[in-house]
Amino acid sequence: MASAVANVSTHTFTVGAAGETRMMPASMGKPGYETPLGTFEVLEKVRYLVMDSSTYGVPIDAPEGYRVDTEYAVRLTWGGIFVHAAPWSVDSQGHENVSHGCINLSTENARWFYENVQVGDTVTIVG
Repeated sequence: MASAVANVSTHTFTVGAAGETRMMPASMGKPGYETPLGTFEVLEKVRYLVMDSSTYGVPIDAPEGYRVDTEYAVRLTWGGIFVHAAPWSVDSQGHENVSHGCINLSTENARWFYENVQVGDTVTIVG
């Protein structure tokens, strides 16, 4: 059973799984799109996923709009919070929060998490 802690202020995602602990640089929700705090159970795992801001009311052509292909998406809430690969934010991971609420990881780190987490495992997000 895996468990993970995402720390919004230190921009880290620490995972205990497969007999080891890994601390990964991460980027979480920027101001106005804060990542929710608390403990969440993994709801599902989706290998490839199109994320589209219009699903929560922001048109894709708006300044904060987007429609992007993602990989290794691990769903934490039915409202759209995931841990997923975000190669576009690698330079910010470990330094600043730039996402729309999701936990962004490098593709390599997201793949490892995806492969080692199961539905029902927990992710705790702290400030």
